[in-house]
Amino acid sequence: MNSILQELEKKLPKDAKISEVKFEGSNIVLYTKNKEFFKTCESKVRDIVRDLKKRVEVRADMSIMMDPEKTEKEIHKIVSDKDVIKAIYFEPELGKVVIESSKPGVIIGKSGETFRKIKDTTFWLPKIERAPAIDSEVVRAVRNLLHSEIDYRKKFLNKIGQEVSSSFLTEEQRRNEWVRLSFLGGARGVGMSSVLLQTKHANILMDCGIDPGSNRLPHLEAPEFDLEKLDCVVLTHSHNDHCAAVPFLYDQGFKGPLYCTPPVRDLLVLMCLDYIEVAQKEGKQLYYNKKAIEKTIKHTIALNYGEVTDVAADTRLTLQPSGHLLGSALVHLHIGEGLHNVVYTSDFKFGPTKLFEPAFKNFQRVETLIMESTYGGRDNILPPRKQVEENLMSIINKTVENGGKVLIPSFAVGRGQEVMCILADSNFKYPVYIDGMIWDATAIHTAYPEYLSRHLQKNIFHYGKNPFISDIFHRVVPKTRKDIIDSGDPCVVISTSGMLSGGPVMEYLKAFASEKKNTLVFVGYQGIGTMGRKIQKGWKEIPVRTEGGKTKVIRMEMNVETIEGLTGHSGRRQLMGYVRNIASKPDRVIINHGEKKRSMELAKDMHNSFRVETIVPHNLDAIRLV
Repeated sequence: MNSILQELEKKLPKDAKISEVKFEGSNIVLYTKNKEFFKTCESKVRDIVRDLKKRVEVRADMSIMMDPEKTEKEIHKIVSDKDVIKAIYFEPELGKVVIESSKPGVIIGKSGETFRKIKDTTFWLPKIERAPAIDSEVVRAVRNLLHSEIDYRKKFLNKIGQEVSSSFLTEEQRRNEWVRLSFLGGARGVGMSSVLLQTKHANILMDCGIDPGSNRLPHLEAPEFDLEKLDCVVLTHSHNDHCAAVPFLYDQGFKGPLYCTPPVRDLLVLMCLDYIEVAQKEGKQLYYNKKAIEKTIKHTIALNYGEVTDVAADTRLTLQPSGHLLGSALVHLHIGEGLHNVVYTSDFKFGPTKLFEPAFKNFQRVETLIMESTYGGRDNILPPRKQVEENLMSIINKTVENGGKVLIPSFAVGRGQEVMCILADSNFKYPVYIDGMIWDATAIHTAYPEYLSRHLQKNIFHYGKNPFISDIFHRVVPKTRKDIIDSGDPCVVISTSGMLSGGPVMEYLKAFASEKKNTLVFVGYQGIGTMGRKIQKGWKEIPVRTEGGKTKVIRMEMNVETIEGLTGHSGRRQLMGYVRNIASKPDRVIINHGEKKRSMELAKDMHNSFRVETIVPHNLDAIRLV
């Protein structure tokens, strides 16, 4: 900090009146008592950023900020469209006024004019948050928690920044450097994904999920893993096999940062709360409680795509779009002064979908690529996306036109919203009922449209056409479920769980199964041993639980269809295409997150096609990269 202060003193005007210098993660925040400097500091800040290679922000000292009550009135006076402001609250510890708006662009104004006017008039730094188009209890709860913990987070972020910045390495310390990966889960299989990257000066955990089938944690007992030495966790996305064990780390005493994008942070809360509820119902072992989820959020540092941040003395992190899920990210780690660059894809989609753009490929340096292989087998050739969507709509239209009902079991996050977008984009006219956690996940999607595809952003921002709030979609609550079941009218029901392993979808299955005019449509992978897989294989007599806890057998007379290719994962061709098209050809490709046969086939063919070293590790394998 002292060396940084010395550099700042050289660059800042003598009358800048800096009252406080703090870190927020690896960023530097300057608090000033000089109103004129606060208004006109942009060019000086650019010079400092260029020289220090750190993000710098100037905020007003509390002594010069306008009174909050007067500030709120001033904001309403400055903003032309008063209806877009949904809430205003203050974070005096950070010098920020938070403005929640249904149209953040109005608060920013043309070329940032309105934003600057609020800042220069009130001396509060505006922080603009989008109000979800569908009210979200999760988004509200996360924002309230972060707001209520401002004092703690200010100290926490400053501590993290000091630790990273004070760990400057000398030339002597940089000698004999090494980089090692340990696979704590997710190798030669799908479930409990977790990869530990270690250097001479850093311990970074990428993902920490639970095996959905066995409820097992990653191998945190491995000798390489030491919670007390862990610098940070990087979370790529919020599916349980990647995220559900993260709160366990905080429950066990971890107090370091969790890096992820803002939507992944919010979806993490939704998924982990659901994980607790389902585990309790099914009598599975619970690894943590709701308090652990709160601890996790308190320690989260949310990053936008492309934002570079120091996460250890010798490591810089950048997150880029992966095309898999809302806010999901590829992880780029730049280690040392050009020593080694690692890209961890986690789950990714190298192709366009209704929801997202293809995964980012313009990495300028990649020595080691860690890649998933969920659909990496030689027979995993997925059909073109347009054909997939046409097949889905053909099945749905045929059923409803014949007076039947369509039941679509769906995963709550990702798949449900993809199907909703396809239906809305096809001008579907029949009612679509959304049941289970899908509605809550959809509400979170409406809070972050900037993370959606360019097509959706254009429709939402320029034409006011948000597919998620289309008139065809109706939220189902338990008391209205019976009315939908008893109605003779054709409709579509999208409900959890995606593999028919429980949840409200089972109520619809029991009611719809006996009618030949109805159709059950699978739009996602059906795990071995699940009810969905059994029905796919042709089972006609299905055992289901009744309200009294007894089991009865229902006869499957409804049509059963499977839509191949409606996935957030890359198929075989896309996986090969990614290595072919990535800007910097890797020296080494490590294959994980896939059944053994698929991983081995992908590794062998990548080695033959691209002449790169390929490795298919086992869980608990450690691989030295440098």
